[in-house]
Amino acid sequence: MTTHTIRFFYRGSVREVRDVPASRTVLQHLREDLHCTGTKEGCAEGDCGACTVVVGECDAQGALQLKAVNACIQFLPTLDGRALFTVEDLRGPDGALHPVQQAMVDCHGSQCGFCTPGFVMSMWALYENQPAAAGLPTRDEINTALSGNLCRCTGYRPIVEAAQKMFDYQQYPRVPFDRATVADALRAIQRDDTFEYSAPDARGADFGTPTFYAPVTVDAFAALCAQHPHARILAGSTDVGLWVTKQFRDLGDVLFIGNVAELKTIERDAQTQTIGAAASLEDAYAALAVDYPELAELWTRFASLPIRNAGTLGGNVANGSPIGDSMPALITLGAEVVLRQGKKTRVLPLDAFYLGYQKSALQTGEFVVAIRVPRPARDLRFRTYKVSKRYDQDISAVCAAFALKIGGDGTITEARVAFGGMAATPQRAAQAEAALTGAPWDEATARRAMDALTADYQPLTDMRASSAYRLKVARNLLWRFYLETRDAAPLALSEVNAFAFEASGAHDAATTAREPL
Repeated sequence: MTTHTIRFFYRGSVREVRDVPASRTVLQHLREDLHCTGTKEGCAEGDCGACTVVVGECDAQGALQLKAVNACIQFLPTLDGRALFTVEDLRGPDGALHPVQQAMVDCHGSQCGFCTPGFVMSMWALYENQPAAAGLPTRDEINTALSGNLCRCTGYRPIVEAAQKMFDYQQYPRVPFDRATVADALRAIQRDDTFEYSAPDARGADFGTPTFYAPVTVDAFAALCAQHPHARILAGSTDVGLWVTKQFRDLGDVLFIGNVAELKTIERDAQTQTIGAAASLEDAYAALAVDYPELAELWTRFASLPIRNAGTLGGNVANGSPIGDSMPALITLGAEVVLRQGKKTRVLPLDAFYLGYQKSALQTGEFVVAIRVPRPARDLRFRTYKVSKRYDQDISAVCAAFALKIGGDGTITEARVAFGGMAATPQRAAQAEAALTGAPWDEATARRAMDALTADYQPLTDMRASSAYRLKVARNLLWRFYLETRDAAPLALSEVNAFAFEASGAHDAATTAREPL
């Protein structure tokens, strides 16, 4: 059958690739086909960061945007129309080290060497994306940039120092490539119609020739969903990528949502913020945090920056994992999900979207178009908390979200409580909500709601936490929410844990401390 070639900008020119399986990863192509082995393979699941590369694409205004991503779970056809940068691209004139590399050498942050290229590429993305007018990045910004690079043989300090020092070097211009040239090259290879790529499966003829479809309009995407109702919808590959690298699953035909500009938009009106299904998690959280700054910590603790750069909020919602961190917060905020099947569109409350373990209300040929989140109400008290064994880049044992509307007389007029990790789906706590609604927001009400949680959830015991631990943490998170949002002397984060040790009957609230157990 007729198929397009995969076209992307790499090492100063446009590269065209054909005759490789659509599920071949960018990392496999780099190491095995191009023999560019500077990019390493560690975990092959997007956790360790040894494979970090930087992908460039033009935004709606035509400006080049650079994002660090994990090459090990990105499929090669997703590079079509984009630029790829690896550690091999950082060499300067006469072979000089890039300031990022020189800083790693001078600060003794190079470790054993295996994971160093991944660190360097994360730092290079930070280096190139840091506006000169903004000054040096803060320690928190550096930590965020490096959150997807886990190996630290030499410790945190020398690597952080290198990330600060790299801005001091002036061996050669800050930009080792011409942005305008790259942007022009990308514009020249953009497609006006659906990109279709197919090649025989590497396992042989018995596995067929699946096709990778990448439409550029939402109407074309809807039509393809109708024509191929059993095709796998692909967004950022942060989940589906592991189906291939870890489970060796056959994906069949794939519908890639990442080229549909209409689905990357984020819009606001007076009542609602609407986040397109293809908007990245990083962009989506940045937009949500404008309205709900309480999401700031969850934002930075949601996976890592390379995962948030690739993954989408729409994909997280559609996947429906019981431990998906975005859903409890969205549910308590009263979010809705916009669905489309052919030319028909419908809207469901997010808390009605999940029917069972990894089972949703999506019908055959239907897909998520957007998530609608109400703008904040003046009387809303909202918090979300994540408890995990590791602070950065870890799966939650429990993720909690609370939203209360308080009337002028101090009575709770509406209560929404939701947890992840406590049931087969992200789930509201109906009994706790009933204990809260219509009652004053005081200690007695908070304790009744804490007791009611035992009727709402019967969590499982697994490798992350026991059932008893999860219930205890859920109760303590509600208590913490009360301490932070009560009318009389609400406690700041720094005060919550000290108070918890002293408060009668609330000693276990220490389990909700910023540092994980």
